Amino acid sequence: MGVSSLSLSGRRRLSKQARENIKGYLFISPWLLGFLLWVLGPMVASMVLSFTEWDILTPPEFVGFGNYTKLLDPNVYFLKALYNTIYITAIGVPLQVVLALFVAQFLNYRGRGVNLFRTIFYLPMVTPIVASALVWLMIFNPEFGLANTLLRLFKLPEQRWFLDPDLSKPLIIVWMLWHIGGSMVIFLGGLQSVPESLYDAAEVDGAGPVRQFFSITLPLISPVIFFVITTSIIGTFQVFTVAFITTGGGPIRSTLFYVLYLYKNAFEYLRMGFGSGLAWVLFVIILVVTLVQFKLANRWVYYEVS
Repeated sequence: MGVSSLSLSGRRRLSKQARENIKGYLFISPWLLGFLLWVLGPMVASMVLSFTEWDILTPPEFVGFGNYTKLLDPNVYFLKALYNTIYITAIGVPLQVVLALFVAQFLNYRGRGVNLFRTIFYLPMVTPIVASALVWLMIFNPEFGLANTLLRLFKLPEQRWFLDPDLSKPLIIVWMLWHIGGSMVIFLGGLQSVPESLYDAAEVDGAGPVRQFFSITLPLISPVIFFVITTSIIGTFQVFTVAFITTGGGPIRSTLFYVLYLYKNAFEYLRMGFGSGLAWVLFVIILVVTLVQFKLANRWVYYEVS
């Protein structure tokens, strides 16, 4: 009798645990189904399609690694798109990080009007990218844009702006600098987490503001800097909307960035297999860059041990 009662209670405990498991799976089922249908499923499908030629209208044709070997063909502009993307990443990301940190440092005080300035700097982040790109396009319109109007006012030569291959990428970088609000807020949180007692002790020892910034502020917010750099590089490698709206990849493919090139091949030229191959190459590039960043982070990122 004792053994049977223990067995019965054990089954009851198991059934209760099973019910809890079922409830848990039911709660996460919307996310799980979304992940399987819209993330994992498309990833597997794109991996398969990257080894085929498929124009959507006809059945896919297996070509092996043909789409990947085609990347080195100078007629497909893969290297041009990769160069353009590396260009704005190598120049734009450092400028973004430095400017966002400078603005955050400037706004890291408690005074009248500081919340207004914080809102102004963050406002471009909540503006739709399409709208801000259209505003940028109107400002730098060669005929009636504000930029050339100001140049005419000061008797300076007018520019073709987005129609000039030498100015198109720098204009995209300046547009990126206009959207530093997100990084600024992250830096602001990091700056406010630095203990005031450290600054007080440094001031007693005779350290000025510059010495305090480089000896206290930068080391203590280095994890925040690392996070912002990593996410900024990933985001810049995926620049698409502003180039699509303003230039469409021109002039002379000077703003043909990687994701825009991927989009054109997949959805304009209907080269779905080649576009899928481009997507996986981009995934590998971002993965390698991120892993290298984590490897190098051990040399300069400081984590305070409590």
